[in-house]
Amino acid sequence: MMEKNNNESAASRKLERLWLLAKIEFKLRYYENRLGLFWALLKPVLDMAIYYVAFKIVLKSEVPHFASYLFIGLVIWNFFVESTTGTIQILQTKKYLYQYSNMNKIEIYLSVLFANSIGFFFNLLMFFLFYNLADTRFAGLNGSNLWIVPLFFILFILSLGTSLILSSVYIIAKDVHQLWTVFTSFLFFLSPIFYKLSSFKSALPGFDYVNPLAGIIINARRTMMEGQQPDYHLLLADTAWAIGIAAAGLLLLQKLGAKAAEKL
Repeated sequence: MMEKNNNESAASRKLERLWLLAKIEFKLRYYENRLGLFWALLKPVLDMAIYYVAFKIVLKSEVPHFASYLFIGLVIWNFFVESTTGTIQILQTKKYLYQYSNMNKIEIYLSVLFANSIGFFFNLLMFFLFYNLADTRFAGLNGSNLWIVPLFFILFILSLGTSLILSSVYIIAKDVHQLWTVFTSFLFFLSPIFYKLSSFKSALPGFDYVNPLAGIIINARRTMMEGQQPDYHLLLADTAWAIGIAAAGLLLLQKLGAKAAEKL
């Protein structure tokens, strides 16, 4: 009984520590900005405005509800890119946490992703407000909206696994940072963020199953904007991608992570 209580106490302390680190990480990211934490809410709105002008006004995109369509895609995309790009050098920049404390490396990744999760749900709230107040054909809240929770969980695991792979490879090949920047720019234009879904599927048939971000974005729009159930085939494919990438990331961290301190 005492051992069980000790285990529960240790788990509770670990969660408290992760949450504290996440809050610190989130606040530090915006500490030096004049707008402070408000920037976390403002950034996706500004991104949306830029792409809206480019694709809706200049290129005359025919996507219905384009502003909302674009908004939810950017919220998901920004979480993935911020989580993966921001952790490539984490084994170097936060080396002191796993060298001089009892934290393990996974906890350090989780604290950063939890901080990004705070921003994600702030941005999701902004999407709700925008879609509810600014979109005149708002479908209304319904039970299908709750699917955003498992969809975000898949996105979180996918981002964590990708972060583990990138930061582990960075130990032996530091130019992975530049390569990832180029790859994400390429992937951005191969994801249905501002394209009409039918055009995307016509131009790249089956690519929504190869690119898990595409599947997550598509299902987020189905459940949040259209009041539909997710595409279960896409959901299973994205789940398989997330689990597979996370497993590969954990394996790489186990193989290369032990050498991180000496190599970095």
